[in-house]
Amino acid sequence: MAEDRLVVYWRPGCPCCARLRTRLKLGRVPYTAVNIHEDPDAAALVRAHNGGDELVPTVRLDGDRWFSNPGYRDLRTAMAG
Repeated sequence: MAEDRLVVYWRPGCPCCARLRTRLKLGRVPYTAVNIHEDPDAAALVRAHNGGDELVPTVRLDGDRWFSNPGYRDLRTAMAG
């Protein structure tokens, strides 16, 4: 599934998460959104990749590349290269 290439870990009320998700939608970039408040395993993954912090948005690209609070342009560049 194309959405599995890009996974955005987010939480409600996070303005950075809302901004990134909006940009991805407007750019027609398929992604899977995972609310870390509803998924304890996802929250643990986010903490593991952010030094114990639940920093969001955290994005996983292609299963093994992680980005903490990335910008839209950064993700587009990473996806292209």
